Amino acid sequence: MLTKYLIVSKEILPEYFDKVIEARNLVETGKKENISEAVKAVGISRSTYYKYKDYIFSPSTHFGRKATLSFVLEHKKGVLSHLLNTLADVEANILTINQDIPINNHAIVNITLDILEMNISMDQLIDSLKKTEGITKIKLLTIE
Repeated sequence: MLTKYLIVSKEILPEYFDKVIEARNLVETGKKENISEAVKAVGISRSTYYKYKDYIFSPSTHFGRKATLSFVLEHKKGVLSHLLNTLADVEANILTINQDIPINNHAIVNITLDILEMNISMDQLIDSLKKTEGITKIKLLTIE
């Protein structure tokens, strides 16, 4: 499904990978106000946190079921509609959509999907959408 990703036992990974996840959770749950406080609490540097924060995810019991993607879209008629139609065509079920107002002719859109029944891999979807006119940037924020 995700050809660029591996499931690896934490036993063979450096301890700071776990600490990156722990720091992110401290901020997301409000237990720490910012990244500086969180990394200090778990004992890693800010540079370690920022180096790995976008690449380490903690799986849930429903691994591979939900994903959140962030898009930067050009402010042109039909771009968002085309994106949503593409997601429907690959059997991705949209759970949430958060769209900011366009600034400098671009808008940030975050979409959370149920990807359990998608008929292509996440890698294929992202590669396909990168070629779509009007989509300036795509980033996989999280997957579980």
